[in-house]
Amino acid sequence: MTTSYSPAPQPIREAPSVGPVVDPNTLIALLHSIDSGVAANGQSWPEQHQLRGRQMALADADCSLTGLRVVLEVLLAAERSRQDGEPEQYVGDRVMEGLIMAGMGLVAHASERLQPAD
Repeated sequence: MTTSYSPAPQPIREAPSVGPVVDPNTLIALLHSIDSGVAANGQSWPEQHQLRGRQMALADADCSLTGLRVVLEVLLAAERSRQDGEPEQYVGDRVMEGLIMAGMGLVAHASERLQPAD
């Protein structure tokens, strides 16, 4: 019987980047540095003792809150970019206001879905 030879595992080493160094205060760099949220999986609420309609309402609220987290991460990255980055990296007041309004809409949807049905 022959034994196959496998070399010992080696850590993967990335080659040094030859491109330009990315400013850590750009919006995209800040988004990459902010912890990413766990996306909702589209399934109904896992607690089986809830009625089916309530499970779906809780799952909808969970999706809205996950979306809110993403909007807030973008908003936080944009604000950090405004404070610490170059002026051309700032997304602008209209985008900031739009992100806040998107957050308000997601909160309103989650709040509505969490209210008990009459």
